[in-house]
Amino acid sequence: MPLPPSSAERTEVHARTITIRGHRRADGLWDVDGHLEDVRAHDFRFPGGERRGGAPIHSMWLRLTVDATALIVDAVAATDAAPFDEVCGRIAPDYAALVGLRVGPGFNRAAVRLFGGVRGCTHMSELLRTMATGVLQTLAGADLAVSQTQKPFQLDGCHALATDGPQVAKFYPTWYRAKGEDEPSS
Repeated sequence: MPLPPSSAERTEVHARTITIRGHRRADGLWDVDGHLEDVRAHDFRFPGGERRGGAPIHSMWLRLTVDATALIVDAVAATDAAPFDEVCGRIAPDYAALVGLRVGPGFNRAAVRLFGGVRGCTHMSELLRTMATGVLQTLAGADLAVSQTQKPFQLDGCHALATDGPQVAKFYPTWYRAKGEDEPSS
């Protein structure tokens, strides 16, 4: 159900679009491509320059290549538009430091450790956090066998997949735990 109409007349000022597309590769890996774009409806002046209305202020890309366990095996970033074009894109190669991280519990904390503050780009890092969910959605749609020895990454990732909930009891019975029951140690 969409939002109800606004109760006041309004004029659009800013639009942010984030697009995430997951791809299965022929080599058994997955590419998840993300794009963040900010556009102003009107001509816009800012410290780094100006943009015509409709032209992107930010246009940034990130690709995460992951294996079936959500381990990042390759990461590449690119900046097509940014407020400080001559500086902003220089940080893109640093996002290769994502290689070796696993998307799942603790991922956002690890990303902040790597790219928080001046160590990263605010917009690229926001795209990264959104893409983590895109990685999990891409893998959740894949035909991966449910492990009997390693807890699936999506469990306890949201209220619907709480290990003490009815969905886990029905669809992941090996991993179901009644409230207060401890998880088996691996």
